[in-house]
Amino acid sequence: MSGSGGDGGCSIRAIWILNSLDAVVFSRRFPVVEKRWRTACRSENEKVTENSLSYSVFSLFPSDSELAAAFVERKQREGSARGFGIRVSQSSVGSDSWVDDPITRHIIGLYINKEEEGDNNLLWPLILHIKGNYCILVLPLVEPRHVKAYARLCQRSDCGNAVGADESLSSLLLNLPSITGAFMVAHAIGDIVAGDAVEPEVLVSASPSVGGLLDSLTGSIGISGISSRAKPVAAPVASSIPSSTAVTGAVAVDAPKIGSRPLDKDALRTFISSSMPFGTPLDLSYSNISAIKVNGFSSSDLPPADLKQPAWKPYLYKGKQRMLFTIHETVHAAMYDRDEIPDNISVSGQINCRAELEGLPDVSFPLTGLNAAHVEVLSFHPCAQVSEHGADKQAVMFSPPLGNFILLRYQASCGHGPPIKGFYQLSMVSEDKGAFLFKLRLMEGYKSPLTMEFCTVSMPFPRRRVVSFDGTPSIGTVSITEHSVEWKIVSGGRGLSGKSIEATFPGTVNFAPWQTQRLPSSRSFLGSIADEDSDVETENSNNMVNMEEFIMEKMINDLPPVDLEEPFCWQAYNYAKVSFKIAGASLSGMSVDPKSVSIYPAVKAPAEFSTQVTSGGYILWNTLGKCPSAAAEKV
Repeated sequence: MSGSGGDGGCSIRAIWILNSLDAVVFSRRFPVVEKRWRTACRSENEKVTENSLSYSVFSLFPSDSELAAAFVERKQREGSARGFGIRVSQSSVGSDSWVDDPITRHIIGLYINKEEEGDNNLLWPLILHIKGNYCILVLPLVEPRHVKAYARLCQRSDCGNAVGADESLSSLLLNLPSITGAFMVAHAIGDIVAGDAVEPEVLVSASPSVGGLLDSLTGSIGISGISSRAKPVAAPVASSIPSSTAVTGAVAVDAPKIGSRPLDKDALRTFISSSMPFGTPLDLSYSNISAIKVNGFSSSDLPPADLKQPAWKPYLYKGKQRMLFTIHETVHAAMYDRDEIPDNISVSGQINCRAELEGLPDVSFPLTGLNAAHVEVLSFHPCAQVSEHGADKQAVMFSPPLGNFILLRYQASCGHGPPIKGFYQLSMVSEDKGAFLFKLRLMEGYKSPLTMEFCTVSMPFPRRRVVSFDGTPSIGTVSITEHSVEWKIVSGGRGLSGKSIEATFPGTVNFAPWQTQRLPSSRSFLGSIADEDSDVETENSNNMVNMEEFIMEKMINDLPPVDLEEPFCWQAYNYAKVSFKIAGASLSGMSVDPKSVSIYPAVKAPAEFSTQVTSGGYILWNTLGKCPSAAAEKV
């Protein structure tokens, strides 16, 4: 079937948005794409013979109420909106978790009209994206044979992606580029409904001009600069968290958050109609769509007759010309300080760009540092053309869009080693008091121009109310909130550059008296109160360590169950989180040489390059407690 998603194109059959009550609050269907799907289904179903799989592809389209009912049924079957992702004892044949692949937490299937027997009511693949108070479902167009292949995976007896297997979910998805397009659509819509549709941040040099200073202040809210242009880019809805700070890898809480902003259906309709006419995504830039809606077009906006203007550049720039590049990296780490569990650290990054260039020029430059960065994943903006990369360089050529945009994303290793390493220990000496110890080393092996602008360590206690703490750190200041202790090691204005420091913090934290939060179905650690008391005396007579273990186990069992979707709240007391910001260079080794940037047709346009590194999920696990870790592969 031409353009069905198997040969390079992307078409969207439908979009649904559900609220926290699992009710459909917005939906959009694309009849042109749906007609192609039904035609393909008729052709595929005619091929069904007695010797083949007795399966007719589900060609009908569900109503909003049918889809909502199927979504609720899947949540109940799979344990949550995303599901288990792996085969567990609760998994049933035909379910997503039966496939035993974590990607089924993001690409799901729904069974419509469950009262019908058989499997011919499977709606797949549905891209699930949870943002704010909403669950966004996007259904791309694939070929019916792909749906049949997934249905077979849901029925097989073995689990996982077996080596040498004829069919696997990974190989199936690799043949479906429409899946990638559908993810982009889902994330773009999620940013709109959550109010996060902002342009990526582009920084300027440390000694900016007046215009550069304004750019650094306004880059993250979509204002393109003070130079004149034919049509300004309309500023999207402001967000408290710029999109550039949430690259990838953030812990996604499954349950939609309460208290999100109301759904702007008019903005959604305008965006969908303009960005994906007839179900085909063209330009998913919200700022471009908003600018077109606000400003429209005039005769002065027409490009030269001999040039073809791309969809991602609806207006041509006029004014002083320059190029700005910013590498923004986010460091994720799980630090254990245990011999049996290796520390894990990785970097996810992106190169943000703004090309203030007149006309429709092509820009090219060599991306360096690929070897040092050990790049694992590299993806580019649709405007880029990329050749095969060499040993340590990647040639990139692109026709830049209007305003700020993300030129490429990547995942890599941290070439400099962890910026913060050491250990964190916490033990409960009583039900309402814990003793802790930090011993950390910051920026070990890091040299100028790398500068740590701030560093804060937080001890969260989500189930307990903090009353006070005792202790004095070797450096920095300490404060408390209702549910955490905050240690500011490096604060703004006192950056750490060209040297390493050691920071220690021994102390105790006192909580409000414990109030049992036992659920009716929960069991206490040792059964009845009498049993607990007798066991305490026995253990107490042996040693104090067992007493501490008993208190910890008792408190954990009194806690209400914590959803596995919140792994860093698991058992409530087992980690500290580090937040920091580093400037001066990338930690992966990725770099752009401003002198190597070429523009065709040639113009005099200076190029500026900057970097910014921030922490993502940077976790210090309690070395005295339990902690989750990935099992190492046995060779």
